[in-house]
Amino acid sequence: MFNMKAVQPARLDPETKFRFRCHKDIKCFTKCCSNIDIMLTPYDVLRLKNRLGMSSEEFLEKYTYSKIDEKSSHPYIYLKMSRDEKRSCPFVTFPEGCTIYADRPVSCRYYPIGQATLKKGIGSSGQGIHEEFYFFVKEPHCLGYEENTEWTVESWRADQESSLYDEMNREWKGILMRRNIPGGKSVLDPKKQTQFYMASYDLDRFKRYVFESKFIETFDIAKEEIEKLKTDEVALMNLGFKYLKYVLMLEEALKVKPEVVKAKKAKE
Repeated sequence: MFNMKAVQPARLDPETKFRFRCHKDIKCFTKCCSNIDIMLTPYDVLRLKNRLGMSSEEFLEKYTYSKIDEKSSHPYIYLKMSRDEKRSCPFVTFPEGCTIYADRPVSCRYYPIGQATLKKGIGSSGQGIHEEFYFFVKEPHCLGYEENTEWTVESWRADQESSLYDEMNREWKGILMRRNIPGGKSVLDPKKQTQFYMASYDLDRFKRYVFESKFIETFDIAKEEIEKLKTDEVALMNLGFKYLKYVLMLEEALKVKPEVVKAKKAKE
């Protein structure tokens, strides 16, 4: 997360114009990549672990740490910064810059814009109502605002592929919002925290859980989708989001097979 003192107290419209450019010749190059806490999303992890040729377990162990959010009890993960004086990003070198630029996290893509979601309650359908909005982040060291390249918020998002990441993470963020609404569910117990962590971040372990446990025997999933899950990690990630909704009792996003329900009732 960036320094909140750098947040400009004004919401931005998608067509709001601003001037900004970051490049290797600017004096502040890579200063925004140190002494910062970068929270990662599920799609961030998917892209990064594939970029580095690692399993999700290997990536999470080497490059992240987890922290339980006090308000929601969700386990969130953050990028481990280097242990140097600047707390530099492990993927940034000088003068080259970001070595994983094409697969950098969404928070890095947005900078110098911030994006947040405002909770507004629950709709008549039981779905959470929330609003996404944007704001400027102006840190003292950043000289990018002095450049002449003009953008709108929307053109910046498109250029940086932030909109793609938002789309990939939107369902997951919706789960977080529904868990955080006033009067919502109680805190997660350790078992559910483990399930949340696995389904959100540890994609390879979740895949083993799907195919090596009784998951497919229990839930009604089409054969075509099962085959797709074997090779399509985005589909697998989205199944993880459905699983989260199910285990957190937000909605019946996964249907238990009728024969499983019948067998369970017979034992009662």
